[in-house]
This record gives sequence, structure tokens and C-alpha cells, in this order.
Amino acid sequence: MAHAENQITISRSPDEVYAFLADGLNNTAWRAGVQSISLKSGTPGMLGAVYKQTLSGPGGRPIDGDYEITAAEPGRLLGFQVVAGPARPSGAYHLGPSDGGTTVRFTLDLHPKGLMKLVGPMVQRTMDQEVAQLAQLKTVLEAR
Repeated sequence: MAHAENQITISRSPDEVYAFLADGLNNTAWRAGVQSISLKSGTPGMLGAVYKQTLSGPGGRPIDGDYEITAAEPGRLLGFQVVAGPARPSGAYHLGPSDGGTTVRFTLDLHPKGLMKLVGPMVQRTMDQEVAQLAQLKTVLEAR
């Protein structure tokens, strides 16, 4: 199994951070690899909502990265499962109050199958880079 995790404290309330993360349309504001995103089905930010997402793959070529919200506890937890594309990790944003803000822990997990096992180190690097983008989330939210 591949696992990546990062944590940061953001000077915004858990409800503000959750609302920003739950609206998948905000992904382009802080996630460098997101080329485009739109709501595919469901209610924005709610359990079962599916977002159609195009990501920058190897060499910058577009790849699918659609995801479904699998856990939605405002101010506490936002979980998702990637449902399209070559790698289909599950992930979660765990939120908790902190002095003057919110501690955000971002986790990603992938159980590689078949040929995906052969590119394990590349997948791990990509997952590590993804969770490292919490620093950009902090910059974006604190500038609001």
C-alpha cells in the first residue's frame, strides 16, 4: 500500500476551511496539477457528489482524476475516492481546532493492483507531492 500524509495549521476556522475544501471547484486555486474541474453529479460538497477533474499527467498530458465525496462532516472530515484515471487513491482531510485556526491533516492511500505495482515509486512521489500542497492551501485561505 502507498501512503502519504501531511499536516498544517491554517489561520481560519474549521468551518471556513471545510467549506473551501468541500467545494471542489476551488481545487484549481491551490492544487497545481488540476487543469480543470466541474461538478458531474450530486450536490456540491455533499456526500455522494462527484467532481469531473482533469489532471496534469506525465509530460503534462491530461489524465482523468474524477472523485466522489465519501465522507462529509462539516468542520471535521472530508473524505473522497478517486473514481477515474490510472491511479485511484482514497483520501481525507481531517480538521481540528487549533489556537486561532485549524489543523488540517491530509492523507492519501492507494492499494496498487496489476501494473500499477511496477510504478510504485513514481506513484509514491506523486502522492507525496499532492499532500505537500497543503502549504499552498494555507497561503490561499489566509490571503482571503
